[in-house]
Amino acid sequence: MLEVGEGVDGRALRRWVELGLDTLGERCHEINTLNVFPVPDGDTGTNLLATLRAAADELGGPVDGALSVGAVAEALARGAFVGARGNSGVILAQGLRGVADSIAGLNTVDGRDFARALDRAATTVTGALSTPAEGTVVTVLRAAAGGAARAVVDTKSLEIAVGAAADAAATALEDTTEQLDVLAAAGVVDAGGLGLLILLDCLVEIVSGQRPDRRLRLTSTPVTDAGGRDIADHAVSEHDGVSQDYEVMYIVDGSDRARIGMLRARLGELGDSVAIVSDGSAGWSVHVHCCDPGAAVEAGIAAGRLRRIAITGFALEAHRAGSCGPSAPVQRIPVPGSGRAVLAIVSGDGAAALFDAEGATVLSEETAADPRLLLDAIRSLPSADVLVLPNGWVPEQHIVAVGAQARDGYREVMFLPSSSMIQGLASLAVHDPGRATVDDAFAMSEAAAATRWGSLRYATERALTWVGTCEPGDSLGLAGRDVVVIEHDLVAAGVSLLDKILAAGGELVTMLVGDGAPDGLAEQLTRYLDDHHPELEVVVYQGGQRSDLLQLGVE
Repeated sequence: MLEVGEGVDGRALRRWVELGLDTLGERCHEINTLNVFPVPDGDTGTNLLATLRAAADELGGPVDGALSVGAVAEALARGAFVGARGNSGVILAQGLRGVADSIAGLNTVDGRDFARALDRAATTVTGALSTPAEGTVVTVLRAAAGGAARAVVDTKSLEIAVGAAADAAATALEDTTEQLDVLAAAGVVDAGGLGLLILLDCLVEIVSGQRPDRRLRLTSTPVTDAGGRDIADHAVSEHDGVSQDYEVMYIVDGSDRARIGMLRARLGELGDSVAIVSDGSAGWSVHVHCCDPGAAVEAGIAAGRLRRIAITGFALEAHRAGSCGPSAPVQRIPVPGSGRAVLAIVSGDGAAALFDAEGATVLSEETAADPRLLLDAIRSLPSADVLVLPNGWVPEQHIVAVGAQARDGYREVMFLPSSSMIQGLASLAVHDPGRATVDDAFAMSEAAAATRWGSLRYATERALTWVGTCEPGDSLGLAGRDVVVIEHDLVAAGVSLLDKILAAGGELVTMLVGDGAPDGLAEQLTRYLDDHHPELEVVVYQGGQRSDLLQLGVE
């Protein structure tokens, strides 16, 4: 406990961090259950805890002798900047940056120093967000800064200033439910605001020796806020109604304010919840929620050098919400050996049997459509290296997100460029587990790229294509993803498609017959090839896939 009017030094600030970590750890789940904004993914407490832990790690071990509060604040800001997790972590990091800049060079801080630091933190956080919303942690932080400023008009007492800031934050927190529609609909206060209040109350305890005993209305039902016990479990972790699919974070080095301004504008076009915070020199931490993580990363590359790129699919994280352990660990399946596995995404029983016979682990395209299940399938493989053949069934943005999540200290994961099951089979045909993984992946990728492929299907609607307008029921021939043939007769479309794909030559034609293909389609096309291209070898398999009546490949 400090005497009234006494300032806080660096050692007291270190004790505040330690107390904050303990308390956030105890109440992490409570904060997570309130998390509905900006994304209802139930991880605000987890992210605050991880970010504060990263800040604490920057302090290092115990230090003998005096410790200035300015030096400790600067170290905390640096650590939080690098280790920020999620939207709430970015805001905490920027708040600490504002505090550090305000008290730079000070050995101790009094009440007026504290009030100025909170005001600087509020201004810095607000400036980092593209569209600050009322009823969020920003609102609570501004209220705390205002409470501290009013309290020190006639005194420099740190205890009075900190107590007033925390009390103002508590009042503002309860008001957030009515300030933001999504909070009102869920009947909860802002999760990030609660995290901030917890940290302010920890500071009250450091300064005064006693933590406030608050009774707050955090949900629609009054609850007792004493150490996080007896809190109503209002779990909100579904992603329903959220327009963005991914959270993208990275650090940009070697940039400048002009390019960062352009980056902010571009990210605003791509998504929302844009936050760009400075480390106080030439680095910026970037956060955005978007549907195209690749485009968000490309925008960052245009602004400077990127590091610590993290892409999180909200669907992937929903089932992990609430993890509040020492480092909020991702649950991983230990890998017992150093073998290599191939995971192939397929459609149809016949195709599944083909890939299985070649030694691949098969996952149906219906299952792989859910990125959470695809991630679980990868992690369930008892191999240190996993080569994935998406075969056209996995959207590019899911490949980016799942790949980022699946790679860890146990396992390396590579998605190979197979755009169809035909290319996947060609790739698997050259798979050699005796080679080095990178060499095997290169050979398999090269085999897929060397396989020209196409497909036949019926048009389901009127549409404009590269070769004209098709009507429902027309027979379409596609080279890759592009329509290159429109015919009324399916066999005629198949013949025309074969001629186009074979124009560049070939030795082997593989056909994979779909579930809805009419009887005799493959036989008629085979006879055509026998008559007009007798030099070719033709192989026909019953794939049973649902999308294409026929897939064909030329090698």
